Amino acid sequence: MSLKNILAAATTLSMIAGAAHAGHHENKDKMTMEKADIVDTAVAAGKFNTLVAAVQAAGLEETLRSDGPFTVFAPTDEAFAALPAGTVESLLEPENKDKLVAILTYHVVSGKTKSKTLAGKTLEVATVNGATVSIDGTNGVVVNSANVVIADVATSNGVIHAIDAVLMPPKQ
Repeated sequence: MSLKNILAAATTLSMIAGAAHAGHHENKDKMTMEKADIVDTAVAAGKFNTLVAAVQAAGLEETLRSDGPFTVFAPTDEAFAALPAGTVESLLEPENKDKLVAILTYHVVSGKTKSKTLAGKTLEVATVNGATVSIDGTNGVVVNSANVVIADVATSNGVIHAIDAVLMPPKQ
Protein backbone atom coordinates (compact mmCIF):
# COMPACT_ATOMS: atom_id res chain seq x y z
CA MET A 1 0.00 0.00 0.00
CA SER A 2 1.40 3.38 -0.96
CA LEU A 3 1.92 6.22 1.49
CA LYS A 4 -0.79 8.17 -0.37
CA ASN A 5 -3.33 5.34 0.14
CA ILE A 6 -2.37 4.95 3.83
CA LEU A 7 -2.86 8.68 4.42
CA ALA A 8 -6.19 8.62 2.58
CA ALA A 9 -7.37 5.64 4.64
CA ALA A 10 -6.19 7.26 7.88
CA THR A 11 -7.96 10.50 6.98
CA THR A 12 -11.19 8.64 6.20
CA LEU A 13 -11.01 6.66 9.46
CA SER A 14 -10.29 9.85 11.37
CA MET A 15 -13.32 11.58 9.82
CA ILE A 16 -15.58 8.61 10.60
CA ALA A 17 -14.31 8.40 14.17
CA GLY A 18 -14.71 12.17 14.59
CA ALA A 19 -18.29 12.05 13.30
CA ALA A 20 -19.14 9.14 15.59
CA HIS A 21 -17.52 10.95 18.52
CA ALA A 22 -19.44 14.16 17.73
CA GLY A 23 -22.70 12.20 17.41
CA HIS A 24 -22.00 10.54 20.75
CA HIS A 25 -21.60 13.96 22.39
CA GLU A 26 -24.74 15.32 20.73
CA ASN A 27 -26.73 12.39 22.08
CA LYS A 28 -25.10 12.75 25.50
CA ASP A 29 -25.88 16.51 25.53
CA LYS A 30 -29.48 15.81 24.51
CA MET A 31 -29.84 13.21 27.23
CA THR A 32 -28.30 15.59 29.76
CA MET A 33 -30.77 18.34 28.76
CA GLU A 34 -33.70 15.93 29.07
CA LYS A 35 -32.50 15.09 32.58
CA ALA A 36 -32.13 18.77 33.54
CA ASP A 37 -34.78 20.24 35.80
CA ILE A 38 -36.91 23.27 34.95
CA VAL A 39 -34.41 25.78 36.35
CA ASP A 40 -31.33 24.30 34.64
CA THR A 41 -33.23 23.95 31.37
CA ALA A 42 -34.33 27.60 31.54
CA VAL A 43 -30.77 28.71 32.26
CA ALA A 44 -29.36 26.63 29.39
CA ALA A 45 -31.95 28.00 26.95
CA GLY A 46 -30.60 31.53 27.41
CA LYS A 47 -34.04 33.10 26.78
CA PHE A 48 -35.23 33.14 30.39
CA ASN A 49 -32.55 35.07 32.30
CA THR A 50 -35.05 37.49 33.85
CA LEU A 51 -37.39 34.66 34.81
CA VAL A 52 -34.57 32.72 36.47
CA ALA A 53 -33.46 35.83 38.39
CA ALA A 54 -37.05 36.38 39.52
CA VAL A 55 -37.45 32.73 40.57
CA GLN A 56 -34.27 33.02 42.64
CA ALA A 57 -35.33 36.35 44.20
CA ALA A 58 -38.72 34.85 45.09
CA GLY A 59 -37.14 31.82 46.74
CA LEU A 60 -38.86 29.42 44.33
CA GLU A 61 -35.75 27.82 42.82
CA GLU A 62 -35.80 24.79 45.14
CA THR A 63 -39.49 24.18 44.34
CA LEU A 64 -38.85 24.25 40.58
CA ARG A 65 -35.99 21.81 41.08
CA SER A 66 -38.19 19.37 43.02
CA ASP A 67 -39.84 16.29 41.52
CA GLY A 68 -42.95 18.08 40.33
CA PRO A 69 -44.15 17.54 37.72
CA PHE A 70 -44.89 21.11 36.71
CA THR A 71 -46.00 22.87 33.57
CA VAL A 72 -44.41 26.32 33.40
CA PHE A 73 -45.66 29.03 31.07
CA ALA A 74 -42.32 30.83 30.99
CA PRO A 75 -42.15 34.47 29.88
CA THR A 76 -39.11 35.14 27.72
CA ASP A 77 -36.68 37.95 28.45
CA GLU A 78 -38.47 39.96 25.73
CA ALA A 79 -41.77 39.47 27.57
CA PHE A 80 -40.30 40.91 30.76
CA ALA A 81 -38.70 43.77 28.79
CA ALA A 82 -42.15 44.73 27.47
CA LEU A 83 -43.40 45.51 30.99
CA PRO A 84 -43.51 49.18 31.98
CA ALA A 85 -40.11 50.64 32.84
CA GLY A 86 -39.00 49.81 36.37
CA THR A 87 -41.51 47.00 36.90
CA VAL A 88 -39.01 44.15 36.95
CA GLU A 89 -36.57 46.05 39.17
CA SER A 90 -39.37 46.87 41.59
CA LEU A 91 -40.58 43.26 41.72
CA LEU A 92 -37.06 42.04 42.50
CA GLU A 93 -36.83 44.21 45.62
CA PRO A 94 -37.14 42.20 48.86
CA GLU A 95 -40.17 44.16 50.06
CA ASN A 96 -42.10 43.00 46.96
CA LYS A 97 -41.32 39.30 47.35
CA ASP A 98 -44.96 38.30 48.06
CA LYS A 99 -46.15 40.04 44.90
CA LEU A 100 -43.33 38.42 42.90
CA VAL A 101 -44.22 34.98 44.27
CA ALA A 102 -47.89 35.54 43.35
CA ILE A 103 -46.95 36.50 39.78
CA LEU A 104 -44.49 33.65 39.27
CA THR A 105 -46.75 30.95 40.73
CA TYR A 106 -49.49 32.20 38.38
CA HIS A 107 -47.28 30.87 35.54
CA VAL A 108 -47.12 27.33 36.97
CA VAL A 109 -49.63 24.49 36.73
CA SER A 110 -49.30 21.18 38.57
CA GLY A 111 -48.68 18.22 36.28
CA LYS A 112 -46.97 17.84 32.92
CA THR A 113 -49.15 19.18 30.12
CA LYS A 114 -47.91 19.04 26.54
CA SER A 115 -49.34 21.24 23.81
CA LYS A 116 -50.98 18.30 22.00
CA THR A 117 -53.15 17.84 25.11
CA LEU A 118 -54.35 21.44 24.74
CA ALA A 119 -54.90 21.35 20.96
CA GLY A 120 -58.47 22.15 19.95
CA LYS A 121 -59.61 22.88 23.51
CA THR A 122 -60.47 25.89 25.63
CA LEU A 123 -59.91 25.42 29.34
CA GLU A 124 -59.81 27.19 32.67
CA VAL A 125 -56.87 25.75 34.60
CA ALA A 126 -55.92 26.30 38.24
CA THR A 127 -52.37 27.55 38.74
CA VAL A 128 -50.12 26.92 41.73
CA ASN A 129 -51.05 30.48 42.74
CA GLY A 130 -54.68 29.35 43.21
CA ALA A 131 -56.12 31.57 40.48
CA THR A 132 -57.05 30.18 37.07
CA VAL A 133 -55.67 30.90 33.61
CA SER A 134 -57.66 30.65 30.40
CA ILE A 135 -56.05 28.39 27.84
CA ASP A 136 -57.19 28.48 24.23
CA GLY A 137 -55.69 25.74 22.09
CA THR A 138 -57.94 26.24 19.07
CA ASN A 139 -55.41 28.25 17.04
CA GLY A 140 -51.97 27.61 18.49
CA VAL A 141 -51.92 27.91 22.26
CA VAL A 142 -52.80 31.14 24.06
CA VAL A 143 -52.66 31.49 27.85
CA ASN A 144 -54.82 34.45 28.87
CA SER A 145 -53.48 36.83 26.20
CA ALA A 146 -49.94 35.42 25.95
CA ASN A 147 -48.98 33.31 22.95
CA VAL A 148 -46.97 30.13 23.40
CA VAL A 149 -43.97 30.82 21.17
CA ILE A 150 -41.97 27.67 22.00
CA ALA A 151 -43.90 24.61 23.17
CA ASP A 152 -43.01 21.37 24.89
CA VAL A 153 -39.50 21.95 26.22
CA ALA A 154 -39.02 18.70 28.14
CA THR A 155 -37.38 18.73 31.56
CA SER A 156 -36.80 16.06 34.18
CA ASN A 157 -39.62 17.43 36.31
CA GLY A 158 -42.12 18.78 33.82
CA VAL A 159 -42.44 20.86 30.70
CA ILE A 160 -41.80 24.50 29.75
CA HIS A 161 -43.87 26.47 27.27
CA ALA A 162 -42.26 29.83 26.43
CA ILE A 163 -44.75 32.70 26.24
CA ASP A 164 -44.50 36.21 24.82
CA ALA A 165 -46.04 38.11 27.76
CA VAL A 166 -45.92 38.12 31.54
CA LEU A 167 -49.19 36.89 33.06
CA MET A 168 -50.58 39.03 35.84
CA PRO A 169 -52.81 37.28 38.36
CA PRO A 170 -56.22 38.76 39.10
CA LYS A 171 -56.42 40.99 42.17
CA GLN A 172 -57.13 38.88 45.22
